Amino acid sequence: MTASGPEQWVAVDERLAVFAREDAVLAAARTSTEVTRPGIEVSRQMGRMLHILAAATGARRVLELGMLAGYSTIWLARAVGPSGRVVSIELDRDNAAVARRHLEDAGVSAWVDIHCGPAADVTARMVAAGVEPFDLVFIDADKANLATYVERALELARPGALVIVDNVVRGGRILDPGDDEQVRGVVRALGALQGDDRVQVSITQTVGEKGWDGFAVIRKVAP
Repeated sequence: MTASGPEQWVAVDERLAVFAREDAVLAAARTSTEVTRPGIEVSRQMGRMLHILAAATGARRVLELGMLAGYSTIWLARAVGPSGRVVSIELDRDNAAVARRHLEDAGVSAWVDIHCGPAADVTARMVAAGVEPFDLVFIDADKANLATYVERALELARPGALVIVDNVVRGGRILDPGDDEQVRGVVRALGALQGDDRVQVSITQTVGEKGWDGFAVIRKVAP
């Protein structure tokens, strides 16, 4: 049996990339070095999974918290198509400009709305405005405020909607977060979900080109 470790994780991801084929636009968004934190975009397999989940659930309205260079945004926008809508929130205006170019190159910018600013503030305004509910929410923003983002997502989602949260295992550090506020934010968010009768939750650990991490799938079952 081949020894398991980071090199093998990456090799397996490369082998499995055939199931998450990228065109030139997706590849450019994934490998962009113009953004504030290059290399933290979702993996190819995660992008493909978001696309499949959005398509399989018939999502017409998608909310995304954190878009970076627009990689996951393109996957989601292609899933909902021109009759749907993706609303994406990005803190950094320079990142949003980079993402907008990639969205235009992908031919999906006409049905993507970008809001710049802190996700907590933007989602609060959406809740206050009573915007049309979303069918799927993808959260890939900072984790210190994750509990707030999840609560807002549930407020903004229709019953039956999915909320997907990336990076919730943090290399196993959720077992002992120490003074890492990003990990502590994940622990707070997961704690808040325990016993919440509004939701069903599944969390999956992952290994691969992004290291050891995991994602949560939350289904809103009650208002």
